[in-house]
Amino acid sequence: MVRSLYLKIVGTFIGVVIVSILLSYFLTPFSLNQEKVFREELSTISIGLAEVIQMTGPESIPKLVKNFDDMDFDVLITDGRNVIYEKQGNTSIPIKIEDVEEILRHSFDDPVVKVDRHNKSARIIGVPIMLSSGKYALITRIDYEDEFEDIQQGIFISLLIVLFIGSILILLASTYLVNPIRKLTNAARKIAKGDFSVRVEKTNRKNQDEVGELIDSFNHMTAEIEKIDSMRADFVSNVSHEIQSPLTSIKGFTKAIMDDVVPKDNQKEYLHIIYQEIERMSRLSDNLLRIASLDSEHHPYNPLSYRLDEQIRNSVLTTEPMWNKKKIDMHLNIEPVEIYADKDLMEQVWLNLITNAIKYTDEEGTIEIVIRITSSQIKVSVRDFGIGIPKEALPNLFGRFYKVDRSRNRSVEGNGLGLSIVKKIINIHKFSITVDSIEGQGSTFTVNIPLSQ
Repeated sequence: MVRSLYLKIVGTFIGVVIVSILLSYFLTPFSLNQEKVFREELSTISIGLAEVIQMTGPESIPKLVKNFDDMDFDVLITDGRNVIYEKQGNTSIPIKIEDVEEILRHSFDDPVVKVDRHNKSARIIGVPIMLSSGKYALITRIDYEDEFEDIQQGIFISLLIVLFIGSILILLASTYLVNPIRKLTNAARKIAKGDFSVRVEKTNRKNQDEVGELIDSFNHMTAEIEKIDSMRADFVSNVSHEIQSPLTSIKGFTKAIMDDVVPKDNQKEYLHIIYQEIERMSRLSDNLLRIASLDSEHHPYNPLSYRLDEQIRNSVLTTEPMWNKKKIDMHLNIEPVEIYADKDLMEQVWLNLITNAIKYTDEEGTIEIVIRITSSQIKVSVRDFGIGIPKEALPNLFGRFYKVDRSRNRSVEGNGLGLSIVKKIINIHKFSITVDSIEGQGSTFTVNIPLSQ
């Protein structure tokens, strides 16, 4: 049997109501305080009967008693020695002379109520009355067991009606509650099959209860999964492209050398190309490993205080072969300053930014590196005067494998991971980076380091 939330809700409700009905039925005598209720009722009946008899006399009793034919009702009028009137049912009224004397001692408004020794549900009520022949005790015996059972039966029937109506309502309410869960289940199954575009619509868009929040969270999750899946597909595509290109070159040049298609005088040049392609794959592999390491939560992060200006000077010296080869003029305007950061990670940032600037700077161009200290932060700017970046490309600039335009400058090496690594390291340190660029005039990358770090 399929156990669904719908059946659990309905079954639980009906079970709870049934148990409540049974408990109510058996606890009703205690909750109603039947002794107090019926004591007051019986006393009122007896006093009313006594008032009528005092006004009309004992001869009116048979007519009065007919009004109580539906009750087990016995009447006795006596002074303890003589019986003026007696109406008995199946049993006689168990009364003693001492009981009659006690009744006669009480006032009219203070009747005597005793439990029948032979029937615990019957009560004997005595009221003193004055007749023309003297003072007598009006004694009535009433058994209210049937009446109380009628009350219990009425309550039981009412509870059954509540069960019936409540069951219908809970069936409808459960459908309203369970339908969104069913939609979520069906959507989850589609996601498991690879359809990440599925979304669950809320019946009431303003509904912000727990189910509504669950639907919002589910839709947000599927949107993120769809985005991650798209990024994964792009990542695989880009990696495949970046690996396939050098492999094709290596394969072609190697085969040409093996088949003696290339003259021996030119083989060294072809081997140099093969070496460059292998280096390119090695850089791609290093960057991929670095990205994977930075993405993990276990990447080592060892911050310490050190001189930022000295680190940037060292980075410029490290890249000297590159900017010397293009005869680039490096201008440094840096103030002595210390920062608290992971020295190795930040060195990667400066190397990537400087290398990037060198790539996009023309022969005999200029690169400016500036450190400025404001009241709240340290600003490190790396500016080149190269080809610049189109405005529409700026939002995607730090995306993995993103290249502004592969056709703009095919001579520029790179796999589109350098700026991604920079952005990841900046985020780890909770710093920020901004880009200002004008196409054809150059670009400026500025790293902002809070002084209150």
